[in-house]
Amino acid sequence: MNSNVRYENASQRKTYVGYIYDVGERAKKDSILSSLPKDWSGLHGDGHIHIHDLDAYGITYNCLTFDLLRRFPYDDFKGLSDHRAIIKLFTYYKELISKVGNEQSGGMAFANFDQDTATILIKIGVAENESNLELLSDSISDFIEWCNASHERMGQVSYYVTLNIGLAEGRLASFICKSVIWEFGSLPNTVFKPNIVFKVKDGVNYSPNDPNRYLLEMALECTSRKMIPTYLLCDCPADKGVDPHLLSVMGCRTRVVSDIYGHTGAIGRGNIDNISINLPRLAFETLSAPISERLSIFRQKWLDLAQIVADILLDRYYKTIEMEPSDYPTVCRYGLWMEDLDDLEDVFRHGTLSIGFIGLSEAFEIMSGKKIYSDRELMEESLDFISFMRDFTDSCTERYKLNFSLLATSGELISGRFCELDSKVYVHPVLEKGYYTNSFHIDVDSELTSLEKISLEGPYHRYCNGGSISYVELGEAPIGNTEGLMELLKCAVDSGTRYLGFNFPQDICNKCGESGVFDRCPNCKSKDILRIRRVSGYLEVLDYFVSGKKNEVANRRRN
Repeated sequence: MNSNVRYENASQRKTYVGYIYDVGERAKKDSILSSLPKDWSGLHGDGHIHIHDLDAYGITYNCLTFDLLRRFPYDDFKGLSDHRAIIKLFTYYKELISKVGNEQSGGMAFANFDQDTATILIKIGVAENESNLELLSDSISDFIEWCNASHERMGQVSYYVTLNIGLAEGRLASFICKSVIWEFGSLPNTVFKPNIVFKVKDGVNYSPNDPNRYLLEMALECTSRKMIPTYLLCDCPADKGVDPHLLSVMGCRTRVVSDIYGHTGAIGRGNIDNISINLPRLAFETLSAPISERLSIFRQKWLDLAQIVADILLDRYYKTIEMEPSDYPTVCRYGLWMEDLDDLEDVFRHGTLSIGFIGLSEAFEIMSGKKIYSDRELMEESLDFISFMRDFTDSCTERYKLNFSLLATSGELISGRFCELDSKVYVHPVLEKGYYTNSFHIDVDSELTSLEKISLEGPYHRYCNGGSISYVELGEAPIGNTEGLMELLKCAVDSGTRYLGFNFPQDICNKCGESGVFDRCPNCKSKDILRIRRVSGYLEVLDYFVSGKKNEVANRRRN
């Protein structure tokens, strides 16, 4: 394939169809940029901001948590044998994913995969006997493998699928939850998708005597080997008063909960569009001022830029609602949004418009000359700045009567893109490593302990109502150490963390399947090694990372 094609995320694979799509996508992005006011397109072009999924501007929304039950096609299952019904259900799931993947630009989520699947099977009359349960487990395994192997979207990209589990009620739902964890854990380490999120809730699975505590322990054991599941902490300050069944992680971190139009929770709702702001660029622009004045100038620069970003989000939103319901045939047919798409404005107004940010750590280091985690006062100033950004997005919600949110951006492409563009204008030590740190994360080479990192990052989550995550970096797979992972999870709950992931290097020999951390296989001595890492929410193969994320991985130190 043409070596001039530059891939923008680690999920892409080279194919003929993908190459043709890529050429058209870039032409479409150029066309969109040329149609926007020059001050808007200029900010994107020079790296002050990044308009995500630019090719979808005014055409479609970003991501969606399926309203799976509202209009499920139960009639299609009438008269089927139990075995045929189970197979058909998972075929239906695959078709939803593959078809909706052509109707939107971002991720797809099942808010309660275990409970909703059980509800459907019970309603269509599938018996809970040994034969059916065995087929159900096999179907779950097949579904996981399909999600992992499929790169058909746009002829080159895998589907961004997230299965939220953990709140299962009843024998069948609990069996499904257990099977998702067991089947994923039993598959080879080369199977690292879909994203599986375990919802942690006191009274359900968190405390030792909770009915689903065994499922949480099982999930942690799986995580200790494969980095999945990740953990949505439903008792965090922002979500504690919300029914946990209504919570969902979409994509790698997206959060949709509050709604000024009264439809609380993520089910049947999604993010419409998002734009990220390059915080280090704004920090560089303050350096001509005395150090005592820089933070004030930085805030004003962000505020001025954020207002432009809000205007762009609104422009994109209003162009999107001018589309026709027929442009989203699968979503319409199966009622996957919370209301039928008869009038797009009536439905998409329930979605979110997100202002994201990247490089908080570098920005404050540029302005102060100190590492953000090394100075308590500096940490407090940065937290106050996050609160300041959230106040602005809340004011936009009030002013424009739409659901604006603050997103702690997952910056796979822009972590390197922003840094590369800034390096053409500025010289500074933070630029030498070749990437910016995601959102509010503490530097990956801080060498803080896991407990320290979680405790320091926890308070930031409260303000990022568009989505956030914290990671800890472990030196190797903590196989079997569920007690240690539970201690870290408890620290995250206590510190206010919303969503938690555990990272460690996973190297797999392509010759014999040996896994661990190595450059040469200790078993067969091969150097043909597959390296799986997480940098932006999803696990992926290191060879496919963009340059900025490869630089970040090289710079990581264990917590």
